[in-house]
Amino acid sequence: MKSQPSKRARKDKKQGKEASNNPTLVKWNEMNRKQRREMMRKVQSEDLSLQVVHPHAAGIDIGNESHYVAVPPSRDPQPVRCFGCTTAELKKMAEWLTQCGIRTVAMQSTGVYWIAVYDILEEAGMEVYLVNARETKNLPGRKTDVQEGQWLMKLHTYGLLRNSFRPSQEIRTLRTYWRQRHDLVRSTGRHIQRMQKALTQMNIQLANVISDISGVTGQTILKAILDGQRDPRELAAYRDCRVEASEEEIAQALEGNWQEDQLFVLRQEQAGYEFCQKQITECDQQLAQCLARLEDQTQGATLPEETRKGRRKKKKGNPQFNLREELFRMTGTDLTQIDGIDVMTAMTVVSEVGWDMSKWKTENHFVSWLKLSPDNKISGGKVIGKGRMPTNNRATTVLRMAATTLRESDSYLGAQFRRFRTRLGPPVATKAMAAKLARLVYRMLRYGMKYVNQGAEFYEAQHRKQQVIHLKRKAAQLGLEIIEVAAAA
Repeated sequence: MKSQPSKRARKDKKQGKEASNNPTLVKWNEMNRKQRREMMRKVQSEDLSLQVVHPHAAGIDIGNESHYVAVPPSRDPQPVRCFGCTTAELKKMAEWLTQCGIRTVAMQSTGVYWIAVYDILEEAGMEVYLVNARETKNLPGRKTDVQEGQWLMKLHTYGLLRNSFRPSQEIRTLRTYWRQRHDLVRSTGRHIQRMQKALTQMNIQLANVISDISGVTGQTILKAILDGQRDPRELAAYRDCRVEASEEEIAQALEGNWQEDQLFVLRQEQAGYEFCQKQITECDQQLAQCLARLEDQTQGATLPEETRKGRRKKKKGNPQFNLREELFRMTGTDLTQIDGIDVMTAMTVVSEVGWDMSKWKTENHFVSWLKLSPDNKISGGKVIGKGRMPTNNRATTVLRMAATTLRESDSYLGAQFRRFRTRLGPPVATKAMAAKLARLVYRMLRYGMKYVNQGAEFYEAQHRKQQVIHLKRKAAQLGLEIIEVAAAA
């Protein structure tokens, strides 16, 4: 008995006959599932083509020695040209782009080579888009400098590139001084570490009896050693009255094996330390002058009093002028009122992002720009993974460090951070609290809000109230009832 073809086989045979007469159907049958979905999405949409957002766009592939500039083929017979990195070449590039009718340019933030190109094109009246290289790296085919410039031009023409944030010139100037000072402080720390290493190799245990060899006692003893003094008793006599260790303990720590090579290293590191201190002083003077030139934003308001304990004590390493007053005059608000944020943290945040928060629509946009928002990978409405958002933003780094200082804080934010650590773990809690601090900074700078510390007890009482409400709701679902009992005296 001959078997009858199945319904599926008859359907495929019928479609095969139709496909032989219909080229579109033949192409459809050759597509895989992903290609068919993409085709249906295009068919169902109203506009099958990409919309041109920037018709007068150009793309630049930034390099160390040369830059490749691409414009639309209709603007010039040679749409891709190579220019050098000198100022004359960059001005020639701007003139050529102006002749081609280019109004906006996209380029990647490659090292620091883009800064000169950005400034000259901005002076020429063009809108410059500084884009992240991670968003443009998926160039199809073999990568060349010419193709990179053309690819940037195409993406920018259709509005597929996001412009990066670049602060105003006054903020960039302030940021340069503050970053230079930060680098000098780090260099000072390295010189101190190498001095301690040289002393330890000679078995001079000065760091065990003095908390900081860069203090008054430590520096006086080190200078006496470099001047030729070797008697432990004479060196211990330079002890300051505030040092906890006695002269006898210091004298015992100063008995060691003096070596010429290690003394040579100690002398050079001491000279390097003193030079860095001199550089920091000069940097503070330039920083004070830069802050004094900025516009006053206080509008008659007065600087709030410091309410937290230990805030009046000036920390070592802070600028030699009243930085808190300058920040308040410059921004119109006192960010140091937020628990965990000191004057150095506030200065770093302001020097990196400025005080004009209108660059970000909402505080969530600001937190996302700082890479402090969750990076959840969602598919089918479910979170299938949580990625990491690496960043080298200095504002993000100092906010994370400020969040970790709240672990022992007897404040509302301190209690909230400890609750985060218990529920989420230290890494996630640090990121969540840094995002909380970023939101507070945004509100104070954008809307002029005042921060009020309600205390850890208020947070614990609020948390207990929420727990009671949750337990009552759970008990009601189980047909039970919870009755609160007054606490015993």
